Amino acid sequence: MSRAVTLATARRVIQQLRRDRRTVAMLLVIPPALIGLLKWVFDGEPGAFDRISVPLVGLFALILMFLTTSIAMLRERTSGTLERLMTMPLAKLDLLAGYGLAFAAVAMVQAGVTCAVAFGALSIDAAGPVWAVVLLTVASALLGTALGLLFSAFASSEFQAVQFMPAVIMPQLFLSGLFVARDRLPELLHTVSGALPFTYAYDAMATMAVDGAGSDVWRDAGVVAVSILLALALGATTLRRRTA
Repeated sequence: MSRAVTLATARRVIQQLRRDRRTVAMLLVIPPALIGLLKWVFDGEPGAFDRISVPLVGLFALILMFLTTSIAMLRERTSGTLERLMTMPLAKLDLLAGYGLAFAAVAMVQAGVTCAVAFGALSIDAAGPVWAVVLLTVASALLGTALGLLFSAFASSEFQAVQFMPAVIMPQLFLSGLFVARDRLPELLHTVSGALPFTYAYDAMATMAVDGAGSDVWRDAGVVAVSILLALALGATTLRRRTA
């Protein structure tokens, strides 16, 4: 693995994203705006807002990073950029690490801005420390990034990439416990939800909002970390050395 290749790939991807002002605006403006709208909706129920807003800070980051990463990576594939890079004597891990590093940097900026607005301007109250919530938000965004890198390989157009959001993310959202507590789900759905990484991202954030940091939170965070690594490893298998 070459650090120079990894950093060069990361710089190129970040420069491309910086030139796409609409994407930057979507990543940095939409999550805080949605949290602000939610606070307005729950204006008369501050307790309910605090309970659901903390998990949603992380989930919004996850969803947006999934969409952004999957579409950006698909453009690399369909434009031939990725294929040209793969014809060079470079390790797959170098390229994937470069893409992952670039999107991880974007995810950290997004999470930082969202949490700054949520805990600063909107005065969200969480039982756990703010730094832990920020860390979990970054982990959620990285999970969205890893899943986006993986599933971009199965789309042949941007329209198909967008369709993976309801196909991959929405079922996990429904089963995570956000709408119905997992222990109230039918047995089959409860079993399925236990195998989904989204569930552990939500559980960690929800626990942080109500009970604060504890062993359960870091256990869930560990599952999210393993899921990120697994998704990246599977994503590496989708890279092919071929020419037109």
